[in-house]
Amino acid sequence: MKKLKFYLIGFSIGMIFVFFILNKKGASCTYFPNDRVIAETLTKRFEASEQFSQELKALNLDMKYVQDSIVAHGKIDFDKSNAQKEPCPQYILNYPAKNPKYQISYEKCKETANFFSIKKVN
Repeated sequence: MKKLKFYLIGFSIGMIFVFFILNKKGASCTYFPNDRVIAETLTKRFEASEQFSQELKALNLDMKYVQDSIVAHGKIDFDKSNAQKEPCPQYILNYPAKNPKYQISYEKCKETANFFSIKKVN
């Protein structure tokens, strides 16, 4: 029993150190499909179609807001997306996750994320 107690104390202290070290380095764990797609999308160069640019103007939004807020905090609708399409999977993103206000259609290619349309929902 004494050995188990020492093991648990040491293990707990080790986990706390690891947590603080990884947290300072900005490491993140993206295990879920939605998180992986969002993280990969944010590493790509954003390109907007003519239709997307016009829709942004009509909604009084800009590309920085799309990248920093909508894409970063959105939720991928995998039922409506074509995630297996080659070479560029197509996704439908809803923002915010609960009671969405915007729906974006885009494809994620090797170097770029190409945005096709943004629609106001409701």
